[in-house]
Amino acid sequence: MAKFASGKYARAISDRSGMEFPYQEMVKEWNGSLVHVSEFEPKQPQLEPKPHGADGIALPQVRIARTEPSTTVMLPENPFTTYQAGSSIINVYAPGHGLTDSTVYVFRGPSTISGDYADPNDFDGITGANIANAAGYTIRTGQYINGARDASTDYLATNFFYFTVDTDTATSGNIKGGGYGCSVGPVTIQA
Repeated sequence: MAKFASGKYARAISDRSGMEFPYQEMVKEWNGSLVHVSEFEPKQPQLEPKPHGADGIALPQVRIARTEPSTTVMLPENPFTTYQAGSSIINVYAPGHGLTDSTVYVFRGPSTISGDYADPNDFDGITGANIANAAGYTIRTGQYINGARDASTDYLATNFFYFTVDTDTATSGNIKGGGYGCSVGPVTIQA
């Protein structure tokens, strides 16, 4: 094989600028152009993009969405207030209760060691056993005031509801009771 000359005294013309430069200072670009080292431009990285894999479409070991179980709403201490003497309407204070209007709910007292619920405390002629009726009561959101339902504000609609107890009536009216640990929830809840 033949040996090439070193080009120590040779000159070359740049393909980019058309200027004359020493041959030994010339370099070849990625596109085949012979240019001086001062004119060299590397290949733009966007001309050869790196391949990207496809986006994942599933996760391993997934579980199906579950239906949230029904739960009770804890009531503050002495949440029940009788409306007036001789009335069987009971207003209930339950901040942010989230219960649905005209739906049947069951009232429960505190849970017991045996896994059952006790009855709320008796107050103003209303027995706790009657409040904790297993069939439940249809509630109305808002507060029963001046002989009518008042759910005119968000505060009343989201923090109060009332129901009509079956057999008892209030002795004095406007008396709070029920005790501590009372709750309200769907009929199907068990301790």
